[in-house]
Amino acid sequence: MDGILFYVFAAVALLCALVVVGQRNPIYSAFALVVTLCSLSVIYGLLGSPFIAVLQIVVYAGAIMVLFLFVLMLLSVKPEEPMRSSRALRATAGGLVALLVAQGAVALYRSEIASAVPTYDASTTRMAQELFSEHFLYVFEATSILILASLVGAVALARKERAK
Repeated sequence: MDGILFYVFAAVALLCALVVVGQRNPIYSAFALVVTLCSLSVIYGLLGSPFIAVLQIVVYAGAIMVLFLFVLMLLSVKPEEPMRSSRALRATAGGLVALLVAQGAVALYRSEIASAVPTYDASTTRMAQELFSEHFLYVFEATSILILASLVGAVALARKERAK
């Protein structure tokens, strides 16, 4: 049963991720990203990592997506204009999609996920030891600075547009 649920939520995550990339309206794209993140949370739960599953919902689907939607509404982003595409662009995109599907098929053929779903040690103690170790501490701090800089940039862009 876990294998079937895994594939169902993996398909939902993949389809919603394609909607995120392909949608022209940024608000719909952000909502599709929320569904993608929630599907990933279910996948983490199925893999035996309830702590990471809850973090996925609280941190990404909660805090980060609220920040994204706040920035989108603050900047009052309009839907994207349709782009004229050439045959060469369509052929290149089709070739890349075919390559992606082939890679996915090979990965599924070689995987053993259908036979057994592995479990991982993702307890709070283990995650804190890894996250705040010397290796990941600088990455953790750089991510917080990057998020702060993006928020300051969004506010600066919104102020420029209001001044005009």
